[in-house]
Amino acid sequence: MRLRFEGWIAGIGTRSGVRLVLGYWVRSPFGEFGDVMIERASGERLLLAPSREIGDFVAATYAFDEVRIVPVDVNAGEKDWAVAAPSLRLRFSTGRRGELGCLLRAVPRSLAARPAWSALVDLPARLMPGVRTRGRSGVGRREWYGVQDLLPVVTADAVFEGVDLGPLAPVEPPVRFGFGSVPRAPAVVRLTTTVDLEGGRPA
Repeated sequence: MRLRFEGWIAGIGTRSGVRLVLGYWVRSPFGEFGDVMIERASGERLLLAPSREIGDFVAATYAFDEVRIVPVDVNAGEKDWAVAAPSLRLRFSTGRRGELGCLLRAVPRSLAARPAWSALVDLPARLMPGVRTRGRSGVGRREWYGVQDLLPVVTADAVFEGVDLGPLAPVEPPVRFGFGSVPRAPAVVRLTTTVDLEGGRPA
């Protein structure tokens, strides 16, 4: 059984060492929703999910030390994004699309969303440290990321648990929620994620 999620992932680093990964899914088996994965400088991994059903699914696919079920509101503008949860306030802005983003947009969406295409581009994607487009997540689950756009994040302002996380910084070290990280340079990617619940042969 394969489930598809269409939307955006933003990877953001901060001077404090806290790294944040926002998922904003406009079409999914759970409807439209946002969730946030947070890795503290200590390495502790935290998930903010808007429902128990979503939290259980994401926690079965990725690895966390704590899961919090809280409202996660995402306001995605053309360039400016705002995310609000009881313990988190995040605002960030995107810049001009680079050459890689233009190349990704040139691939037909119907092709880019196919797991076979994600497998094909996995090797060149690995030129970016920590980045993968296919792999195994959770118990018996395989996953493919069909990336269709990439925009740089140029500014970010984040407050978590009442503490200002400081200015935008690289996502370093790579986050450790699943089989791969987001790019080191803060960015937003548009993608289709396919999750195979039955697993099968190693990816």
